[in-house]
Amino acid sequence: MSESQQPIEGGQGTAPKKIGDIPISVLDLSQILEGHTAADAFRNSLDLARHAEKWGYNRYWVAEHHNMPGVASSATSVVIGYLAAGTSSIRVGAGGVMLPNHAPLVIAEQFGTLESMYPGRIDLGLGRAPGSDRRTSLALRRDINSGEDFPALLEELRGYFDASKTSYHAPLRAVPGEGLDIPIWLLGSSDFSARLAAYQGLPFSFAGHFSPDYLDRALDVYRSAFRPSETLAEPYVMLGVSLIAADTQERAEFLSTTMQQQVIALTRGRPGKIQPPADLSSQLDPLELSAVRKRMESAIVGDRAAVERRLHELMERTRADELIVTSGIYDHAERLHSYEILADIAIPAGKAAR
Repeated sequence: MSESQQPIEGGQGTAPKKIGDIPISVLDLSQILEGHTAADAFRNSLDLARHAEKWGYNRYWVAEHHNMPGVASSATSVVIGYLAAGTSSIRVGAGGVMLPNHAPLVIAEQFGTLESMYPGRIDLGLGRAPGSDRRTSLALRRDINSGEDFPALLEELRGYFDASKTSYHAPLRAVPGEGLDIPIWLLGSSDFSARLAAYQGLPFSFAGHFSPDYLDRALDVYRSAFRPSETLAEPYVMLGVSLIAADTQERAEFLSTTMQQQVIALTRGRPGKIQPPADLSSQLDPLELSAVRKRMESAIVGDRAAVERRLHELMERTRADELIVTSGIYDHAERLHSYEILADIAIPAGKAAR
């Protein structure tokens, strides 16, 4: 087993950690900008992944969403292959694959293929939500449930990777996939997957960037119920964070209006492409203003000093073992600069020299 394939080192879960002492990762939706195409989105994602690798980020994840004009990462495993082929050392994975949308055998084969092509670099994060609306869920699954079958699907998927449970006489085998060491994460925005990850002894990634109200409960459930496993001796939490950094506080706040417009579009039930920043002061009704304020409460937006202060506060509160950061900025150069500022704050210089 290579060094990159060693089991994740669990966090202590007691003493607060410090920025600079934990890994920092990137969460990307391959956002499609207004006036641009999905092809442009993929090129921008690869460019960001290459910069993230150079700056010392730990992993680069893309997420499965469907029927959303501003998100190009619907065929998640295909995008992962594209990003892995264009980089050389950064871990690449799904944050995540919505498992109830797929046959577990297909996911085992897809990620077995990726791991065979890019050994020691592939992560498989799994969620139980549909990643879209009810109509799209019907098109994907042909039936609707609230994720009750997720534990059974997870068990089936993990069985395909476990060579001890299969043989040449087994009725179903994942080829490639069987016997490969692919880290599996559970993703969640409530305490359901937190509890399941704890019982299974798996690492847990919480979507703090869009579900902050459940953060404290989910982390408490995961840590208190955690059962050590062959995968993980201690609980390991990766926390999703929305972060926009710029040279000035004013510039960062202006850039954040792109993210605010996404919240408004979802509130109106009309998701679209990613919009350039704009003055929104006269465009919001009370309901939309409340939704925007709620979403922005958990976002870290500011200049270097403000970002550094908020990151330290977040670590004091959550004791996260890793942060995975999404930055919904319209201009690609500005998005790169935001991640560069974060790297300068949070990633020791030696880690960038890969």
